[in-house]
Amino acid sequence: MSAKLIGIVAPASRLDPSMVEPVQGLARAMDPAPQLLFHPQCFLASGHFAGDDEARTNAFLDVANDPNFDALWVARGGYGSARIAETVIAGLNDAARRKVYLGYSDAGALLAALYKAGCRVAHGPMPADILRKGGEAAVLRALGWLAAGDKTALEGSLDPTVPAAAFNMIVLSQILGTPLEPDLSGHVLMLEEVSEHLYGIDRTMFHITSTPSIRRVAGIRLGRCGNIPANDPDFGMNEEDVARFWCARSGIAWLGRADIGHDADNKVVPFGTA
Repeated sequence: MSAKLIGIVAPASRLDPSMVEPVQGLARAMDPAPQLLFHPQCFLASGHFAGDDEARTNAFLDVANDPNFDALWVARGGYGSARIAETVIAGLNDAARRKVYLGYSDAGALLAALYKAGCRVAHGPMPADILRKGGEAAVLRALGWLAAGDKTALEGSLDPTVPAAAFNMIVLSQILGTPLEPDLSGHVLMLEEVSEHLYGIDRTMFHITSTPSIRRVAGIRLGRCGNIPANDPDFGMNEEDVARFWCARSGIAWLGRADIGHDADNKVVPFGTA
């Protein structure tokens, strides 16, 4: 898998234009250097979103349906991907099904729907990660995988014989039972979270592990849960305790930790087999 021309779209929140040159600079320094094209829609503003639903849908399809692009790289998270996912899937052509899609966080709603539609998708760093401490490494990891299939970018526990998928907990929880939900039977399911109270993580894990379709996964791995606000009173469990509890309660295998999260160390997880 290699990508020489990578289109960047913001299906959720707006991308700060100041991020463009640092990301382009990293790409130009690679050998061979992939070409990055930031769709103008990335910089639109419509309330919370990078343009209204129609603008974001059209931009996504501009890149997805253009056979000249090898990959579509989601610019950043935020919120908005679920609002356009069904319309995007309905508008895909054959060229869209031959490219790869990379992102995480809010983009998981679109990645799920694309995977369900037979597209090649992966959880992994986005251009906006350039702003994180150590963010250059995250962006280079994503570019290395997109441009040259660099296997060192992959999450270390991946088994090429067992399919996998990775999501933000709340994003996955919200799409279960909707037309966006893919069949994850037999998959290793990796989950991560950020800026949620432990009671919120507990509530979300209850919903995920209580869903009959999720009880058909091969097991769950827990990524990092960052920036957890303090609970008053103390919740009495940490995030791993919570995940282990709900795996045991639901009969889903607990497989350990995963090297993913809302941070610069976030690794690439191709959906299906790597």
